[in-house]
Amino acid sequence: MNFGIRLASTSDAASIVSIYAPYCAESSHVSFEMVAPKVDEMRERIARIIDNYPWLVGEINGEMAGYVYAGPHRERAAYCWAVEAAVYVAANHHRHGIGKALYRALFSILREQGYFKAFAGVSLPNPASIGLHESVGFRPAGVFRGAGYKCGRWIDVGWWELELQSERLDPQVPRSFSTIRDGSAVAEILARASSAFSAETKRP
Repeated sequence: MNFGIRLASTSDAASIVSIYAPYCAESSHVSFEMVAPKVDEMRERIARIIDNYPWLVGEINGEMAGYVYAGPHRERAAYCWAVEAAVYVAANHHRHGIGKALYRALFSILREQGYFKAFAGVSLPNPASIGLHESVGFRPAGVFRGAGYKCGRWIDVGWWELELQSERLDPQVPRSFSTIRDGSAVAEILARASSAFSAETKRP
C-alpha cells in the first residue's frame, strides 16, 4: 500500500465532494448540511481556506482516502490563536488510521504557524468520531444541546479541545499558511506523517 499526505488544491474539489457527500445525506447527522455542495462550491471553499489555513488530503495508491482542514474558530481578534478542525475519511477506508495520520500532520503545521488551540465539533451520538478525536489528544469541552435539527430529531453537538502548544504571554500573531506552504518545514511534516503511517500499517 502506497500512502501519502499532500496539500489540497482546488483541483481536488470533485474527490473531496465524493468523500463528503455521504455525510450530508438525509440519513446522516454527521454534517448539518442538508445537501452536499456542488463541485464548484467546494472549489470555492478550498480556495477560501488554503491561503490562511492548511487543507491536507491523504491518498492510498493514488486514490483520495480522506482529508482534513482547519479554519477560524471565531471572528473576534482575541480568538486568532485558535482554530476549528475537521477530518473526513472515505467509507471504504475507515478504521485504518488515516484520520489520525491526517490530524497529526495538520497539528504539526498549525504549531509551525503559531496556533495554540484547536477545537472540533461532533454531532452526537458518534462514538467513532469521539474515539478518533480523543486518540489524537482532544479532550471534551462541553455540549450544545439540541443545536441542530436533522434526521427527524434535535441533535446535540459535543465540543472537544486540544492544546497545540503551551500557553505563553504575548504570543505572536499566527502566520498565514501561504507564507510557509512552500517551505521545507511543511514538506518535512508531510513526509514524516506519510512515513509514520506507512510504518504503522506494516507492523504485524
